[in-house]
Amino acid sequence: MTNTPAVEVSAPPMIVSPAQFLEYWQGNRRLTRRVTLAFPEDQLFTFSIGGMRPFGVLAWEIHQVSELTLTGLLTGEWPMPEWRNGVSQDRAELLGAWDELTARIETEMPKVDPAFFPQMHQLPWGEMSGWAAAIYNIDNEIHHRAQGYVYLRALGIEPPAFPAYMGP
Repeated sequence: MTNTPAVEVSAPPMIVSPAQFLEYWQGNRRLTRRVTLAFPEDQLFTFSIGGMRPFGVLAWEIHQVSELTLTGLLTGEWPMPEWRNGVSQDRAELLGAWDELTARIETEMPKVDPAFFPQMHQLPWGEMSGWAAAIYNIDNEIHHRAQGYVYLRALGIEPPAFPAYMGP
């Protein structure tokens, strides 16, 4: 019988740092903002296909889930959002709220304790780690943005180029 040396168990290595995740999140937000701007004003809150919600309503949902995610990552509190279907049907108001939250994410996300990400949390839609909640937030945004791409193409409008999402 041989003795095996004790192995120190540590947290699994990170695939991306919180700073890299922040840049990825903000890149997705920039692209979704561009999609919002690509819609004709009279179609943003009215045009839909196959019974899906209009993109303006989806953009408000993205905003709410992002707001919930930032708050949850900072405080550990994950209350069920009061789904508002948008506060208004005014693009300027939507973009104002969007930009305000984008600025908050930029300044507040770095304050999230990295130890918070692997911990399990109870969200309104189930238990998941902080990382899974943050990734779910972006997955939700990408899903709804893709609906916006379909709407824009149906309206005969070329959507923003996908690689441009990392740009300013």
